[in-house]
Amino acid sequence: MTIQTTTHLNFRGDARSALEFYQSVFGGHTVINTYADFGMPADVPGADKVVFGLVAAENGFRLMGYDIPGQTDGPIAGGGSTRRENNTTVTDQALFVSIGSDTLDELQGYWDALAVDATIVEPLAASAWSAGFGMLTDRFGVTWSVTVTVA
Repeated sequence: MTIQTTTHLNFRGDARSALEFYQSVFGGHTVINTYADFGMPADVPGADKVVFGLVAAENGFRLMGYDIPGQTDGPIAGGGSTRRENNTTVTDQALFVSIGSDTLDELQGYWDALAVDATIVEPLAASAWSAGFGMLTDRFGVTWSVTVTVA
């Protein structure tokens, strides 16, 4: 038996933009279904929002997202912030999304794409445990922890 976990993010109206952005970063394809696709009358506010969204790529990247009904403004649910203070990561966010790659070159490409309009928490650089580690909070309020996974 195998099991697969997939991060599912809850947005406040910008799930489509976020999923399309993540597909542009990691490749693969998107599946986006709206509330209207599942029967909500098209003239109801929010019918065009995402009820089921998925990005899946051949490289193993998978991420799901949807728009919280009735919420159209503000950061991702569970938002908050993450920062470095006194050589420590300080956060009130509920989660980070972590990605790993075997090479710094591959990781650097993902990092560079995610970093557009992002807040850098910790620059991507060699660390005591990895040839590359960094953290950033992207334009959608999602904090990413990225690591080179082999010594």
